[in-house]
Amino acid sequence: MTLPVTAEIEALDIDAIAGAEGRVVVFCDAGGKLDTGGRRVNRLTRGALERLVASKAFDKLKPGEAAELGWPSGMAAEAVQVVKLGRRPSAEEARKAGAAIGKAKNGKALLVLAGTLKRVEDLVLGLTLRAYAYSDQKSEKKDDEGPVTVMVTRPDAVRDAVQATRALAEGVFFTRDLVAAPSNVLTTTEFAAQLQALGKLGVKVEVLDEDALEKLGMRTLLAVGQGSDSPSKVVVMQWKGGGKGAPFALVGKGVVFDTGGISIKPAAGMEEMTMDMGGAGVVAGVMKTLALRKARANVVGLVGLVENMPDGKATRPGDVVKSMKGDTVEIINTDAEGRLVLADVLWYAQDRFKPTGIVDLATLTGAIIIGLGHERAGVFANDDDLCKAFLKAAETEGEGAWRMPLGEAYDQLLKSDIADMKNVGGRPAGSITAAQFLQRFVKEDCPWIHLDIAGVALTKSETALAPKGATGWGVLALNRLIADRFEG
Repeated sequence: MTLPVTAEIEALDIDAIAGAEGRVVVFCDAGGKLDTGGRRVNRLTRGALERLVASKAFDKLKPGEAAELGWPSGMAAEAVQVVKLGRRPSAEEARKAGAAIGKAKNGKALLVLAGTLKRVEDLVLGLTLRAYAYSDQKSEKKDDEGPVTVMVTRPDAVRDAVQATRALAEGVFFTRDLVAAPSNVLTTTEFAAQLQALGKLGVKVEVLDEDALEKLGMRTLLAVGQGSDSPSKVVVMQWKGGGKGAPFALVGKGVVFDTGGISIKPAAGMEEMTMDMGGAGVVAGVMKTLALRKARANVVGLVGLVENMPDGKATRPGDVVKSMKGDTVEIINTDAEGRLVLADVLWYAQDRFKPTGIVDLATLTGAIIIGLGHERAGVFANDDDLCKAFLKAAETEGEGAWRMPLGEAYDQLLKSDIADMKNVGGRPAGSITAAQFLQRFVKEDCPWIHLDIAGVALTKSETALAPKGATGWGVLALNRLIADRFEG
């Protein structure tokens, strides 16, 4: 498990700056004005800091970007990082600045001279999220992470706000660790065990095994995993922080590895299919965040955990299976398996919990990457108010999302000659027909959003707040949605 660095908030002590080891961070606005900590560093370095902020190179930096003084004279630090940032930054600017600090930290001790800077909590969140590194599978022991000390003029006013970001960071890190873990490590059984551990935080966790799923009629979900030795499971996580009202539901696709089944994928790039449980990973991260911050809301998280493998028992193209709802599905392509998992879990969530609304998440289609790239997730919804609330939450948290269309005309592509529907509709509008398939398992009176996160769950280059690899996209936005909509 990767734990976030802990930022200690202390009162500004300019006498401690000269002896601080590791890295020291100061801030300067676009006008070149230094605060108390910056002026102290400038005196220690005999004007070097002042010359840097007056340079053309510093002038070209955008808010949140940084320059460095290496091995500054008069100081014990290895480097002084100079971040271009006004005293009243936006949340986005503060997080960007924090990410620049976290990226450069590289395990070193860190002294951040924030002084009177506003939005220190966003700065620390950006720092923490960008300093993430997944190392669980490396044999070389990771060196202890150097401490982070943030000095401000009013520590008592800042400390609680910074502490609140810890729950967000731990939720994001939990998601990233799950998505990054190889499938021989994160089996369906191990995944379920890690979710059961949330019980220590007050989450009520149930694991439904294959016998229970068979009795419930979850045959589309079971069809996906029947070619694997790893048993299929559904994990139900309940957080009851909002009284006796009906919960809001989160549903995640948890395909721990996807070969494509009998419709096997090309070998090139198949190793990335360890991330095909990304939707379930986000649900897990949100549930952990809600529990850690003792959210005043009722939320249930449900994840379908399966492995899609080719085997003598595997589902074949052309097979017909009956869903928990009772609809029959002709499986044209066994690589369109995520929607089969979600169909049964969506129906179960509504049947059992009667939720006030549902958000499902899945690394569902390559088509959404063709449409939106790796910048935004696809958002499909049957309820305008819920969709607008989510898009606002995603924008506030800097997590890219874009609403995509739904419509009855797309249903025509899913018509089957021998069953109630097919599981694919061909290449045209592939992400939309996948969403249309899922909508058939959502009751008309239930507000619903489907998030296709195939392009944003794992990236080959760094993002604003994450190194390349698992991003944890969605934890911040969904936490914000729940806070805004249910905690007021």
